[in-house]
Amino acid sequence: MIKKSVGDKVFDVSNLIFLGIMSIVTIFPIYYVVVVSFTDPIEYLQKSMVLFPENWSLASYEYLLSSGAFVQSLGVSTFLTVVGTACSLVITSSFAYALSRKKFKGRKFILLLVLFTILFNPGIIPNYLLVKELGLINSLWSVILVSLSNGWFVILMKGFYDSIPDTLVEAATIDGCNDLTAWIKIILPLSLPSIAAFGLFFAVQYWNQYFNALLYLNESSKWPIQVLLQNMLIDASSSSLGDVDPLLQPPPSETLKMAAVVIAIVPILMIYPFLQKHFAKGVMIGSIKE
Repeated sequence: MIKKSVGDKVFDVSNLIFLGIMSIVTIFPIYYVVVVSFTDPIEYLQKSMVLFPENWSLASYEYLLSSGAFVQSLGVSTFLTVVGTACSLVITSSFAYALSRKKFKGRKFILLLVLFTILFNPGIIPNYLLVKELGLINSLWSVILVSLSNGWFVILMKGFYDSIPDTLVEAATIDGCNDLTAWIKIILPLSLPSIAAFGLFFAVQYWNQYFNALLYLNESSKWPIQVLLQNMLIDASSSSLGDVDPLLQPPPSETLKMAAVVIAIVPILMIYPFLQKHFAKGVMIGSIKE
């Protein structure tokens, strides 16, 4: 065992103190949001700051979930996440697989076009004009289609497909499979770690849709949870929630905001543990060559 010098011990202690402080700074805002959301409204009004409430309450959550606008925004975000993630995975994985096939004519030119989209973005106005010409303004599909794929994700997934031996596809071809059948029955089952990792990326992207939804969706009934949450954070009252059960007493606006933030982050936190075992493997596969 190597004996540490005094300087090494001082460095280790300083490092632990620094990391401890950074952990507290990082975790405390999340802790405070959760605590305030569960604080009894009367207790919150009586105290300037609540670190550990004496009386826990679900009043803010009951009030939010009784709002038709809030529940509808959750439904919109769920639709965007489920449908958008599925469409993005199909488009990205199939496109990346096509670019990984050496017999695909013109793949180098198309790959250059993909790289070009990573370096240069047309901007907001051309995108908006395109969506408008397609007649998708105020349609949920406008939010999905503008985020359907990503050049960087295509490149990463192509790297994963490049690591799969061509002999597998050749063997499937000999057995009578075409390219589509080989991709569905052989390649996709081998791609589950990569699919899980990129699926999580796309799910987070669609669940957190804010700017595109604000840009393309005019009706408040089609707003996802992030847009409604932004309106709640700006508005000091609960008027952005629309019609609420009149029998419920409105909690303080701050507890409502904190409860809305908790509801907005919980779905992704619930999905991540199921994909965690595939996450690191899916991201690293294809990033290096043996």
